Amino acid sequence: MEQVFILKVGGNIIDDEQQLAAFLQAFAEIPGKKILIHGGGKLATRMAAQLQIPQQMVGGRRITDAETLKTVTMVYAGYINKNIVAQLQSFQCNAIGLTGADGNLIQAHQRIHPTIDYGFVGDVDGINTALLQQLLNNNSSVVVAPITHNGNGHLLNTNADTIAQEIATALAPHYAVSLIYLFEKAGVLMDVNDDTSVVPIITPQIYAQLKAQGIIADGMLPKLENAFTALQKGVQRVIIGKANVLSELLKGTSGTTLTSGT
Repeated sequence: MEQVFILKVGGNIIDDEQQLAAFLQAFAEIPGKKILIHGGGKLATRMAAQLQIPQQMVGGRRITDAETLKTVTMVYAGYINKNIVAQLQSFQCNAIGLTGADGNLIQAHQRIHPTIDYGFVGDVDGINTALLQQLLNNNSSVVVAPITHNGNGHLLNTNADTIAQEIATALAPHYAVSLIYLFEKAGVLMDVNDDTSVVPIITPQIYAQLKAQGIIADGMLPKLENAFTALQKGVQRVIIGKANVLSELLKGTSGTTLTSGT
């Protein structure tokens, strides 16, 4: 089965011009089929402040009112997405930048919550796998901004980690999928204050043990729950680590690799 690499990169890399350029060069050098999903929340927050649009966060999730939706669309789908595409072109990587509305790539619905009004936040209903396959078979690397649509003409702001997982699981029946989450830590750590204490491999059994011991807790829990959901739905492996050692992550010599253990 042919490989496809699906990478999610966050705002801490996107905010740093040198780190972003180095990461994109490494991404361009990945052989074969690849997809990049990006965030950019820090830049969106700064832009909203400049435009004097109040921002509200609940549990790390942005409440997206109408004015905030305009801002995140401009930042994610506009500047960040096209800046990434232009840089990839400079590294001879033929990239195409899309939102969920383009080509009906990601269908979503407005989130319904019993106590919190998230505004124009979208939860994913489906992925247009045929479009992704067409683009990948045309030797295009796809760069996805975390903006989706509801099919009735309305854009929605959707979590980039979730989009990465949804795209990975949608493509899992067709490819050998590796899903890679890139963030500020070297991987899953035994000691959050020691970047050298990386747990190299985590199976569901090891995960249960580390969770019971309280080693995996707080913000890492939803990341790993997402990761194991992807594995249960056919993704071959999930890798968590730093963007500046991408080639080492792909070789399995850095970061944390999550497997189903089978």
